[in-house]
Amino acid sequence: MEYIIFGIIAYLLGSIPSALIVGKIFYKLDIREHGSGNLGATNTFRVLGIKAGIAVTLADILKGTAAVLIPLLFGADVYRLAIGLFAVAGHTYPIFARFKGGKAVATSGGIILGINPILFLIMISTFILTLYLSKYVSLSSMVTGVVTIIVSIIFQDTGLIIVTSILTAFVFYRHKDNLKRIKNKTEPKIKWM
Repeated sequence: MEYIIFGIIAYLLGSIPSALIVGKIFYKLDIREHGSGNLGATNTFRVLGIKAGIAVTLADILKGTAAVLIPLLFGADVYRLAIGLFAVAGHTYPIFARFKGGKAVATSGGIILGINPILFLIMISTFILTLYLSKYVSLSSMVTGVVTIIVSIIFQDTGLIIVTSILTAFVFYRHKDNLKRIKNKTEPKIKWM
């Protein structure tokens, strides 16, 4: 029963459409009608700018972190990484935004932040370094996922290996169109780094 309760809470947290809220409240803009139409941080950076992008990134990370910390606050006997997967599902398929959300990167990172802050720092460092070298957000997201799996293996944490593998596979799936564009050299690069 605890899994159902905390799974629903995590899903609802993940479903909060940060990009849509920031866009509508502060910019009077529905971000779904601009750029890629995606409700994630990357589209927010491109459409609304750095301040909005940072705000959405932090909010999306914190959704994942809150999802795995709430069961801890209540002393629930659940595997918190599994609960975090529901937050990612909510972020990607949000009930509050017609089931069209982001690509699961920031919220996945938030789950790891709530479970293993050292691994989260490695993830952030990998993402920033790859982004600096490649200028591709999508590629940086996927490389970060692979590195996260490798580090989880080094940590010898079976649950972490399984969940980071699931999250990384999902991130790759959500970026399949980006992979095609990278291959065809039509994927947009960031200009601000």
